[in-house]
Amino acid sequence: MQSQLDFNERPFIVIWETTQACDLACLHCRACAQPLRSAFELSTAEAKRLIDEVAALKAPVFVLTGGDPLKRPDIFELVQYASDISVRISLTPSATPLLTREAILRLKQCGLARLAISLDGPTAEIHNGFRRVAGSYDWTLRGVRWAREIDLPVQINTTVTRHNLEYLDSMIALVEQLDIVLWSVFFLVPTGRGSDINLISAEEFEQVFEKLYATSQRVKFDIKSTEAQHYRRFLLQRRTEEKRKGNATTIAMLGTSTPDGIGRARRGINDGKGFVFISHRGEIFPSGFLPVSAGNIRKESLAKVYRESPLFTSLRDTSNLQGKCGVCEFREVCGGSRARAYAVSGNLFAEDPCCSWQPKSLSKPTSGSLSKLAVHKAAV
Repeated sequence: MQSQLDFNERPFIVIWETTQACDLACLHCRACAQPLRSAFELSTAEAKRLIDEVAALKAPVFVLTGGDPLKRPDIFELVQYASDISVRISLTPSATPLLTREAILRLKQCGLARLAISLDGPTAEIHNGFRRVAGSYDWTLRGVRWAREIDLPVQINTTVTRHNLEYLDSMIALVEQLDIVLWSVFFLVPTGRGSDINLISAEEFEQVFEKLYATSQRVKFDIKSTEAQHYRRFLLQRRTEEKRKGNATTIAMLGTSTPDGIGRARRGINDGKGFVFISHRGEIFPSGFLPVSAGNIRKESLAKVYRESPLFTSLRDTSNLQGKCGVCEFREVCGGSRARAYAVSGNLFAEDPCCSWQPKSLSKPTSGSLSKLAVHKAAV
């Protein structure tokens, strides 16, 4: 299904922010999470209607995130409901005392397909400093261990920022010791609390790509990037280079399957293109890092908004890309981070400020029509 997925018809991944309540206070949090739940969160009945819509869309991956999903008393009921109608669920709990052995076991019994846990430093000092709660590092590693004890697949999420960049080698060494199916490496978008964190440079992005590539050649788990779409360009260039040298290569490209069968989308996935995010209030965004709403599931169909809204259709049209991204030979497989372009410049279609690649052709980029987005930009 993944190889044939038409991003104009359905997303590969749907992410629902179940709540913004969380007992951590992470430096980079896009949601600016808080201890208490909001009265405006989707109710249990509304959440089940959303799950029904995801099932009808036949999106391969549905992620429950937050905040901390475990702050919702109905989270086990919702996981069970999704499992009962064959929606594959991945859940991203916060590493707090709520993440108990019993909670993880119950999630698996309810049908959870994968547990995704954040780990942002190779030591307690670095990780806890990033998460700003003592004990988070130990809770994280215990959660990973407990999940693997019951054969629940685990994904590790790591956000690369100026705070942990120098420790990346040690971070890789730690991740290699964990029995995981996927390492998802997030690259900061300056939004929410992350607005106060300096971005790493475009050259440093390339250095991280080198390390991720080298790691991918020796580990059994998959490695993917989030908000670093140009890692695909890097992999394509490496694959071409290896073929030219006559070397066999094991580079994992998009479209492959992860060990737990969830798989990965084909190349080209981007904010609003194979990707959709629903906030705790039901707002429909191209991603959690791109705070421009195309509608609300309380009033509109998720499928209709994804397929027909001017915001989403414009983001899927690569002729709208500007600057380097507009003339780049890799624009169909990459397209640059639309969220980062918007966060830095206020322009959804500007070039990704963290890409160092110079396109072979630097002719004047095709001007995309921005008129379709006027109503959305006016509302932001």
